[in-house]
Amino acid sequence: MRTDSSPGDLPAREHLPAADAGTPVLDVVIPVYNEEKDLQPCVLRLHEHLRRTFPYAFRITVADNASTDTTPQVAARLAARLPEVVSVRLEQKGRGRALRTVWSASDAPVLAYMDVDLSTDLNALLPLVAPLISGHSDLAIGSRLARSSRVVRGAKREFISRSYNLILRGSLQARFSDAQCGFKAIRGDVARILLPLVEDSGWFFDTEMLVLAERAGLRIHEVPVDWVDDPDSTVHIARTAADDLKGVWRVGRALATGSLALDRLARPFGDDPRDRELTDVPRGLARQLVGFCVVGGLSTLFYLLLYSGFRSFCGAQIANAAALLVSAVANTAANRRLTFGVRGRGGVVRHQAQGLVVFGIGLALTSGSLAALNAATSDPAHSTELAVLIAANLAATVLRFLLFRAWVFPEGHDEPGTPAPPPVVAAHRPDSAAARPAGPYPMPVRPGTAHRPPPRRPSPTPAATAAPPAYDAYGTAGSRARDGADRGPGDPTLPMRAVRPHDHDPRNAR
Repeated sequence: MRTDSSPGDLPAREHLPAADAGTPVLDVVIPVYNEEKDLQPCVLRLHEHLRRTFPYAFRITVADNASTDTTPQVAARLAARLPEVVSVRLEQKGRGRALRTVWSASDAPVLAYMDVDLSTDLNALLPLVAPLISGHSDLAIGSRLARSSRVVRGAKREFISRSYNLILRGSLQARFSDAQCGFKAIRGDVARILLPLVEDSGWFFDTEMLVLAERAGLRIHEVPVDWVDDPDSTVHIARTAADDLKGVWRVGRALATGSLALDRLARPFGDDPRDRELTDVPRGLARQLVGFCVVGGLSTLFYLLLYSGFRSFCGAQIANAAALLVSAVANTAANRRLTFGVRGRGGVVRHQAQGLVVFGIGLALTSGSLAALNAATSDPAHSTELAVLIAANLAATVLRFLLFRAWVFPEGHDEPGTPAPPPVVAAHRPDSAAARPAGPYPMPVRPGTAHRPPPRRPSPTPAATAAPPAYDAYGTAGSRARDGADRGPGDPTLPMRAVRPHDHDPRNAR
């Protein structure tokens, strides 16, 4: 997607290197609200599965969404019992808020979440995160609607799920198959840039995240899953559906107005090292052709309607020129935005001026065709005029696309004042100390592995410690270890509170 703003902030994808024993590669978040009965068996089952099958160090984070029962106490006992389990308490409800809070603060390079009921078969967890670890994909989702998925649920939920995904496909042009499955993962470097763009803090959070990621050109991997419906689910279907429809409208409006900085999520061309030596490779030709054809078809229909209206009170040549002029201005504006992805007001006048030159060429072709028709017959039928104009417009359309692509909106030549994209260089390695943010809770050691001390990090400069990151509107914070010292008595924000003890019982065999 070509834009008029800054180049992308994401590096090329690379396979995650083997991390230190104390650094988890995967952080699985389980958002919970009043789940005192299901939480312990869920965490124990997930922990046993990861300990037995997952080849990397991991962490399980229980994100308590302001539960009013004994869920916080259950989570605290699990954190004290299992070294890989951490409990985080939030004083506000919202699944999206919980995921944003924990994911933004986690130091793991791969972040995932699943529902507490574990409706999804855990055998799909490693296939879910493997493309993110290898560097192949940016996000991964479990899909209950894939052809090879096996799903057990009632007809009502099946209808709602499929209807919701049809709405996403029709309104937001979403191509992923299942937006609501509570089984998703994302790379940490992508999350740090994508999450600030996501506004929702409830159930629409992951749908909005997927739509923005897809529009930004990120790669989403889908895994067919086996899924059994939880009959005791506490989700309010009607209220959730209404909130989701409001979210669809909000995101659709933001995408239509271009108010989202999706260009920050652009990957450099050539993630494969064999492609990094290639230069001047044309990109997006197929997408531009499709967009140009759609815009061209609509503008041709608009042109014919205008011509028929003008023809009722003026001659053919005057009606053709007026209709072509109006439709050409609209066509240039639509192609500028939709086909070639140019945002902002910079260069609008120049683009329209160049579009009028292209319009002049089209006018010459269509006017010449009408002149030839009038020379062949003195009183041509109106249907014959329209047929000749359509044929002439087809020829003019091919020429118009070539001129738009090579002259009006050339690839790689942005507007004056636009920063030049940086050269493609080797991406930073995610195992470097600078690339990993400090987490708000200790990093557990995988059982059975020797602990190696983390590399020494340079002491922070005074400028770096003068102003710790502030909480945002959702009550989240990046890594604020000095929260108690930096927050004044009148600060109404709510911090993350890790309730896991820092010291482990040496007698614990696990």
